[in-house]
Amino acid sequence: MRFPSVTAAVLLLPGLLFAQKQKRDNRSGYERSARSTVLHTANVYATPDSSAPPIVTVTPGHEIVVTAHNGPWVNVFANTDTKEDVDPDSKPEFEDPEANPDPSSGWIRDKGIVGPTTPNGDVLIYGAAAEYEAQAMRPHAPKGADQAAHLLYHRVANYFPDSPLAPEAEFRAADIRWQLDKLDISTLPSAHEQEAFLRPQIYEGEFKHLMKLYPNSPFTARAAFELLDNKLCGDWQGLPKCPEMETQLYLKYADRYPDGPKSAEALYNAAYRQGALVTMYALDENKKNSEAAAKNCQSIADELRQKYPQSDFAARAATVAFRVKQGIPVYGNDRD
Repeated sequence: MRFPSVTAAVLLLPGLLFAQKQKRDNRSGYERSARSTVLHTANVYATPDSSAPPIVTVTPGHEIVVTAHNGPWVNVFANTDTKEDVDPDSKPEFEDPEANPDPSSGWIRDKGIVGPTTPNGDVLIYGAAAEYEAQAMRPHAPKGADQAAHLLYHRVANYFPDSPLAPEAEFRAADIRWQLDKLDISTLPSAHEQEAFLRPQIYEGEFKHLMKLYPNSPFTARAAFELLDNKLCGDWQGLPKCPEMETQLYLKYADRYPDGPKSAEALYNAAYRQGALVTMYALDENKKNSEAAAKNCQSIADELRQKYPQSDFAARAATVAFRVKQGIPVYGNDRD
């Protein structure tokens, strides 16, 4: 798919982007004029000639700025991505050194280039992102598929902020980053520390940015649920302190987002933790607290059944409450 001529892009695109993203993009008209991304890995050559080795590559989702056309070639500044300072107080714990290559000037083939003025561009970029995301979840995922999906989803929201796909694209981009950082941190010895502050925090910047852009969307509720990961204990270590605290986190979340897509799961998590506390208190011979936890577990299970009767989490919470009534430990060894 050909990108519009640089003349048309310079004349038309700054005004369009200003109207769409006046509050989100403070870059100059020139910097915005011919911004695009590629949907495939593109070789960048010093001249419009592929007989010489490429000087660099542009991987899917990275940004280019188109400056000139020459037949089937376009002259670009490649890898011109700028890091958005969406959360100055929250810095990523892990970064791929190849995720932000240095900008280079050169020529690439005029194909697979999609920008803010490309017809149906939001769908094209979103579709490419979804494809790379699907590839990243395969057992032997292609290298860089997760990073490509992350960047391409960001482009949807960045280039097409009024697209109906923008909120979900922004969430998916943030969630990919979150899950990758979460996986990295889970491999560290500190991941098993009881206190959350004793382990590295998962980077919150992208989720917080999403919540500012779309405060009333269901994706904000999903982001808020994921952010709870940074407050949970790494390992309960058989002590009631953690499930007590985590119960309150999940109940507070469910109260704040009663119609959210994660509310039923939050209530189930609270019910499970109360069920676990029954066992923990019993082992400490704290009958009073054990009985109170059993009542709390049943109460939360009843609330789940009333509010979300079709949810699997309602049935699962009912099973937890039943186990508690039967004297079957929810936490630890449940064999008699």
